[in-house]
Amino acid sequence: MLLVVNLASQRAILFRNGVPIAASTVSSGKPGYETPLGVFTILQKIKTHFSSTYNNAPMPNMQRLTWKGIALHAGNLPGYPASHGCIRLPAGFSALLFGATELGMTVVITSVPTAPTGSDAPSLASTAAPGPDIPIARAPYEWHPERSPAHDDSIVSVVVSIADGRAVVLRNGIEIGSAPVRVTGETRPMAYVMRSWDESGQKWLKVQFGGEGEGMEVVPGEGKRFETPVMFRHDVMSVLKPGSVIIVTPASLQSGSTGREQTIIEEEEAKPAS
Repeated sequence: MLLVVNLASQRAILFRNGVPIAASTVSSGKPGYETPLGVFTILQKIKTHFSSTYNNAPMPNMQRLTWKGIALHAGNLPGYPASHGCIRLPAGFSALLFGATELGMTVVITSVPTAPTGSDAPSLASTAAPGPDIPIARAPYEWHPERSPAHDDSIVSVVVSIADGRAVVLRNGIEIGSAPVRVTGETRPMAYVMRSWDESGQKWLKVQFGGEGEGMEVVPGEGKRFETPVMFRHDVMSVLKPGSVIIVTPASLQSGSTGREQTIIEEEEAKPAS
């Protein structure tokens, strides 16, 4: 499943296998406490929870997205952004959502006022090889799937940094591969989520984090903008499954890099929820 929270429309849509199965109004962070944009995973679930920061305020059906205080939970919905950064949900919807989700499920927070659209797979998840005149197709890369053995509930994510010119593959939060990647054309932060994979091929959803007036239209041949070693793409395809996410960010993944803060994937020690 995939939950998409849209700050522009103050709505959340829950997808299963790429099909919307539920929707709700939300209340996100008010000015000065804006809810961050990005791709998150559910890190913790607590049915009965109270804020350790805001006067022990009740946070029923709390599902943590960051260890720094951002979570999904039941709360007051006045019809506009009013929280301290969390995503408030109606009590009934929050209970149903709490019962349907699992740790590690993907949550996308976007500010683009349109719904996710269908997309071809980015080429690093496609079997189509680039032309022989592209040297990057034969470039060396790292691939160590044994670092994190696959299980039925294994989570696979690929983070593509345009600044670094590199793609990193994570399984259960552990890096199992990396390779050079070349992205042509302007690319804003976005995510591709595999919704299904059957005899007809892969089906993906494309979700843009933010921007104005662009929407999330799929450009024909979009996958051709991503160039990476041929065998790396085959290896990546071998570990992807429905629910896998490919995140594209213009930011560097190197520590100490400059630029705006953006949550990609967080792994920290558990701290008291706020």
